[in-house]
Amino acid sequence: MVMDEEELMELSKVLADLLEDPDWAQVHPQPCTDTPWPGVECEIGQDPPIFHVTKIHIGPDIITPPCKTTAKLSHSLLKLPYLKTLSLFNCFVASPATLSPTLFGAFASLEHLSLDSNPTLGGEIPPSLAQVDSLRVLSMSQNNLKGHIPSELGGLMNLERLDLSFNNLSGNIPEEIGGLQSLAILDLSFNGLEGVVPCSFGNPQILQMIDLGSNKLFGVIPPELGKLSRLVLLDLSHNHINGPIPETLSGLEQLQYLLIDHNPINSEIPLFVGTLKKLKSISFSGCGLTGIIPNILSLLKNLTALALDNNSLIGAVPPKLGSLPNLDLLNVSHNKLSGQLQLPEKFIDRLAKRLDVRGNGGLCTNSKLNKNSSLYLQTPVCLVSKEVGDNRSPLEQNPGDSKAMQPSGYHGKSSSNAQSLDQKLLSFSCSFVCFFSFLLKH
Repeated sequence: MVMDEEELMELSKVLADLLEDPDWAQVHPQPCTDTPWPGVECEIGQDPPIFHVTKIHIGPDIITPPCKTTAKLSHSLLKLPYLKTLSLFNCFVASPATLSPTLFGAFASLEHLSLDSNPTLGGEIPPSLAQVDSLRVLSMSQNNLKGHIPSELGGLMNLERLDLSFNNLSGNIPEEIGGLQSLAILDLSFNGLEGVVPCSFGNPQILQMIDLGSNKLFGVIPPELGKLSRLVLLDLSHNHINGPIPETLSGLEQLQYLLIDHNPINSEIPLFVGTLKKLKSISFSGCGLTGIIPNILSLLKNLTALALDNNSLIGAVPPKLGSLPNLDLLNVSHNKLSGQLQLPEKFIDRLAKRLDVRGNGGLCTNSKLNKNSSLYLQTPVCLVSKEVGDNRSPLEQNPGDSKAMQPSGYHGKSSSNAQSLDQKLLSFSCSFVCFFSFLLKH
């Protein structure tokens, strides 16, 4: 059984424009049968029963031959009518390359298009991609693409994954993207996107991942996102999004990763977060949070990481956080927390440097804590120790208790009028600390 001669000729042209091997066609005269090449896959057609090219793949798993320095996408691709998958990784690395507006419109069978990790692949995303109705995966991550996201992409009704992360895209996120009812994964992170998070993002009921981190988005979190009952990851970090966090997000029952750090939320931690039982990672670093750390967070038995650093949180660190069996990172540094740190010593020793409580002027530790634990906590010893079981915040204690719980290095001035403890704390300067980050590979 042989391959269609015209397809074979067009395939040779495509690979001649990509690979640093002028003899590829001679070495692989029958790439579907007798002289196979791992970057080409074929399937047998029914009428007539001959081979057709269905996949072209160039990536790190295929070492030879490498892409040529002048690699480009040939229009001969349009003459491979049975092509289902085109994936090119780290191929355009030397000479500038762009995506022709007329390259993709005629594809009838293409389901998977991945052009990732190509630093010299620039230009704009061609709106003609919207004509490829069969597309299920569109991934153009880690390139040098510019311009706006074409609103026409909202017409790809079969699209399940859209990844345009790590480019230089700008402008607003099209509302039409929210109309992609088959979409499960949306990653637009690390671009220069502006405007608000579209309310339409609450429509694709099978969405499992939304990553809009590291853009220039503003406004508020759309309450409509609470309808995404299958959502596992929500990353809005490093934007300019305002609070408060809408209560409707309590509907995200499958949520495991909630990353909203480095946004001007400027409100309290919502109590409903403690009801999202499947949460594994929470990052609210640098959000201008106020109020206390709610005890209800201690109910999140699956929690592995909690980052609340660089905020204005007050009160005590809830002791029951130390009973969470899977918690492996706890960062509450650079807040206005106070009182005795009453976390179990075994918990403190287990986390070691992954427990960060620095930069809280009113926080102190038990004098009985072993020296090694005290060393990496960098927190002064309390003047008078309290019972470990006493988990009241200093604001709930008697005035005498508040004074007794001051760290040994504290020299606050007395006052005749009743002031809250946080007004008596020494001022401190916030320094940069490593915030919790998540990278989901898919």
